[in-house]
Amino acid sequence: MLQTPADSTLCAALFAPDSPTVEALEAQYPPRELPEGAAVTRFAPSPTGFLHFGGLFGAFADRLTASGSGGVFILRIEDTDKKREVEDGVSGIVEGLRFFCIKIDEGVVGFEQERGAYGPYTQSRRRLIYHAVAKRLVEQGLAYPCFCTEEELDELRARQETAGVNKGYYGKWTRCRDLPLEEQLRRVRAGEAYTLRLRSQGDGSQRITVPDLIRGKLELPENNMDVVLLKADGIPTYHFAHVVDDHFMRVTHVIRSDEWLANLPLHIALFRACGFKPPKYAHTAPVMKEENGGKRKLSKRRDPEAAVSYFAAQGYPPYCVQEYLLTLLNSGFEDWRRANPRAMLEDYPFQLKKLSPSGALFDLPKLEDVCKNVLALYSAEEVYALGLAWAKEHDAELAALLERDPDYAKALLSIDRGGAKPRKDLARMSQLREYVSYFYDALYQPGFTLPEHIAAEDAARILAAYARVYSPADDKETWFAKIKALCAPLGFSPDVKEFKRNPGQWKGHVGDVTTVLRLAVTARRNTPDLWAIMRALGEERLCARLQNALALFAESHIY
Repeated sequence: MLQTPADSTLCAALFAPDSPTVEALEAQYPPRELPEGAAVTRFAPSPTGFLHFGGLFGAFADRLTASGSGGVFILRIEDTDKKREVEDGVSGIVEGLRFFCIKIDEGVVGFEQERGAYGPYTQSRRRLIYHAVAKRLVEQGLAYPCFCTEEELDELRARQETAGVNKGYYGKWTRCRDLPLEEQLRRVRAGEAYTLRLRSQGDGSQRITVPDLIRGKLELPENNMDVVLLKADGIPTYHFAHVVDDHFMRVTHVIRSDEWLANLPLHIALFRACGFKPPKYAHTAPVMKEENGGKRKLSKRRDPEAAVSYFAAQGYPPYCVQEYLLTLLNSGFEDWRRANPRAMLEDYPFQLKKLSPSGALFDLPKLEDVCKNVLALYSAEEVYALGLAWAKEHDAELAALLERDPDYAKALLSIDRGGAKPRKDLARMSQLREYVSYFYDALYQPGFTLPEHIAAEDAARILAAYARVYSPADDKETWFAKIKALCAPLGFSPDVKEFKRNPGQWKGHVGDVTTVLRLAVTARRNTPDLWAIMRALGEERLCARLQNALALFAESHIY
């Protein structure tokens, strides 16, 4: 039963006289002037720890939904839980989004920095706004002060457990719902602690229908709980604060984890009680991880990759991570990417309804593959910039080498880059030291372990013969022609197909000859184009390595 609207004396006792009116707030935060169909989304984390991969997943969905419709993406900080807040947790959130190139249109953009006309965007600075709406609810008889102590609430829950009924403050279990106005005033004026509760109009036996942009039509029990709106210290609960914030920031789409589904009836009830239009909801399943044949949620405590700082420390390029996120967000993205291999991510027609309601599976090997595919399309200049920025933070020696001769670094990074089939060696910048190590004497570690079928004395003969014909002026065709010409006199077939037809006639083939050269120069059997590597190393460095390897093989120290 709706109580008769309270007289002004109760509101005066509950709220400061300088509280703004709801009407004034409606004028201060008017409907946005945006194109028809534009979505206003918000990412609203609490500064209680690091930015989680699941948070990045949701924030990217918010960003794509807003940008794809010509709308606005807001970063709002929900910091009403001061007990769990970590020092400068806001900066970690902002920097995490910035690192992964998730642009904040409006809201919190740095430590104590905000941008936009619909702020403040930090909940602890919006106290008067919450109180204005709470005051209106009291005036309409839709909220009331509750003086129940924690001990009384514990006793209430114990009785409900004994009775075998739902726990909570509702129906006949509400002690303060129908207190006379005179008693309410007396207890407030006496300084007795109280919370402010919603006077629910719902019936728990009835059901409501709520459309969900991912899950379709949802049928849920109607809220009948007289939940707390303002705590004893005047700070709003999350449930109340986010309703007020979403309304006055004119949020149109709320994308959030499905853990909030149980609270959806309450949130709908709060929007209706406040006289606000609810936003469109999209409840996403959590990001999962395979383990022992099953699946579990990606865990902050158990999985280092749950923290987005892990990806920054490993040097995964931001747009590569975005590419991977889209494979999780939309099942059709990979087909689109195959049809549009060089298109910008911004060109992808992202749709919320294509999110899976069953949960995305985090797969680190797949992330590596996605990053390799994307990085293969980057120019040498782009890889150099990414690598140098990462190395300055995590590998000072590598950074110094890269900065010493940028042209040399870019030249070696350009090998086998571009073209129809670029190599896909790099997935992250933490692999860069190993990738470029044989180009720098300070990082190079010689290693001459030959394939079993090549004898050390044959390797020595190959190197000695090549040293006699080597010329730094040779183009690639001339270089390879010289190598093929060396083969037959040394007992190696100059043609791989001929070797396969008559393997018994040869010690090996031209590929084995180049393997010996490759080992001598790079200490590896698998590298990008060998001719380009030799040119990049330069004559002096190349000849020194050839002579060093020749000496070792000639002495038969390595078999």
